[in-house]
Amino acid sequence: MLLADFGAEILKLESPASGDMGRGWGPPFAGEYSSFFLGLNRGKRGVAIDLKKQAGMDLCLRLVDQMDVLIENFRPGAMDRLGLGYAALHARNPRLVYCSISGYGQNGPSRDEAAMDLIVECSSGFLSITGTEAGEQVRSGYAVADINAGMHSTIGILLALRAREGTGEGQYVDVAMQDSMISAMSSNYMSYLGSNEVPGPLGASFRTVVPYTVFHGSDRAFSIAVGSEKLWEAFCSAIERPELINDPEFATNPRRVTNRPALEKVLADVFRQRPMEEWVQRLRSAGIPCSPVLNFEEVAADPQAKVRDMFPMLAHPIAGSQRITGTPIKLSETPGSPGPAAPRLGENTVDILQELLHCDEQNIRSLLDAKVIVQAGL
Repeated sequence: MLLADFGAEILKLESPASGDMGRGWGPPFAGEYSSFFLGLNRGKRGVAIDLKKQAGMDLCLRLVDQMDVLIENFRPGAMDRLGLGYAALHARNPRLVYCSISGYGQNGPSRDEAAMDLIVECSSGFLSITGTEAGEQVRSGYAVADINAGMHSTIGILLALRAREGTGEGQYVDVAMQDSMISAMSSNYMSYLGSNEVPGPLGASFRTVVPYTVFHGSDRAFSIAVGSEKLWEAFCSAIERPELINDPEFATNPRRVTNRPALEKVLADVFRQRPMEEWVQRLRSAGIPCSPVLNFEEVAADPQAKVRDMFPMLAHPIAGSQRITGTPIKLSETPGSPGPAAPRLGENTVDILQELLHCDEQNIRSLLDAKVIVQAGL
């Protein structure tokens, strides 16, 4: 999705029989189209080819010959069994950057284990530190293991393309969801590796900075982050508790970490006395990082998100106008933008075969009649 936003031509290859399973992930739906699918597949061209038929495999291989990058997320070994593994395709197209995304990578004892987001949140240690301080463990509110793997894959692909500028050859990019999660939790793991103390969930609190958590005003919740001694002094003045600045139990961050439960109790009592909006205004005026705990409706209406174009409209020929998430990377000279809309199953199959493989109308018709390919609307 991110690569497409910045102009990469993405061919989304799907099975003519069923297509991407994400097409059915809902509700909500816009007609027959999953909102999940519409949002994540904008900017891609849809190609539906049956790889179980030799004619379909031949088409796929001919397309690979012209590709810069191939991305797949089958279980390790599946692409080799199809005849589409890295060694075979590298021999055909030495410039190809081949990216495999899997749960645990292409080697090791867990290589063949099935994985989805929740499973890897557990196997990476993430779930063990995510939850209430009482010990209840909860899944991340979004598919953090999936998204981390996607972002690390994007980085790996861009690094491989950069290297290709010097060598003239592509290479294999092996990204594991578990590896990506461990890397993303580097600061958490360094605390463990430095202390040998196994961490548990702390709710919204942070293990090495205090106060850094969510509190409740008299009406609703908000967060604060006091990351330095200078901010600590400004914070204590803003909440009208200057005596806390030099209190020996709380005067330095290490002391506040040690005495976190006691300090958080004091602050919770203070914050319950006034509404959230008053506290946020006071704290922001003092330079303290803070925010109301906003829900999705509030974020989607946030003037800051509007200025940053984070919820643009995108027109779909069947589903109609859809509000989607915008691109988070702002480039000054070559800005990205989402679009066109997510493809119908096989929407661009005929166009792609004509443009890239120069298939004539008779060849296209025979492929359609044999159900080797599918084109939406035909």
